[in-house]
Amino acid sequence: MPRSRIHELLVLAEENDGLVTAHQARVIGIVDSVLARMTRRGKLERVARGVYRIPYFPADRLSQYREAILWARASHGPEKVALSHETALAVYRISDVNPARVHITVPKDARLRRTKPKGIVIHRGTLSPSDVTTHEGLPVTTVAKSVLDVMDTTGRLGLARQTIKDARKEGYISAAEANRITRQLKQHAHDGGRVQAATEHVTA
Repeated sequence: MPRSRIHELLVLAEENDGLVTAHQARVIGIVDSVLARMTRRGKLERVARGVYRIPYFPADRLSQYREAILWARASHGPEKVALSHETALAVYRISDVNPARVHITVPKDARLRRTKPKGIVIHRGTLSPSDVTTHEGLPVTTVAKSVLDVMDTTGRLGLARQTIKDARKEGYISAAEANRITRQLKQHAHDGGRVQAATEHVTA
């Protein structure tokens, strides 16, 4: 395999902690059969359908989240996708959550045809531009939406309140926004809660 091929992939992978998608490779002229051959020779690791890692890139705490986003977007998947729920809180490092699975939200009509990797929970719902921000280079639901989503799906009012406190302390939200989210939580509790989006637990 020409060294230039792996060097071309390195340029792409450097932006994603050593990860690259088959689609990105095809754009620069590297076809799937070449990726398969590079994988057999140990130059690449296949981490999910359509997603590869260059082995000597060290993984960090965000690697699993980047893999989930790239997997969802691979093979013409939805571009509008975001880390959400407990995973969003973990990305922000607010509250003490440490979710065992990666939560992502995709549009309700998104078509995910690829084999579903272990450890991902897919939530289907509407993501308006104001619901998503970029944090550590990753698309993540805003603190406000993340808190309300967690409340909707788990009913953990104590966790939601602690998250608001931590987010305020870290400067992610203003005092006015903290008060607004708190009022929404109180209304939510008064209404008995509601699940806003369908959830699909993903297993391989």
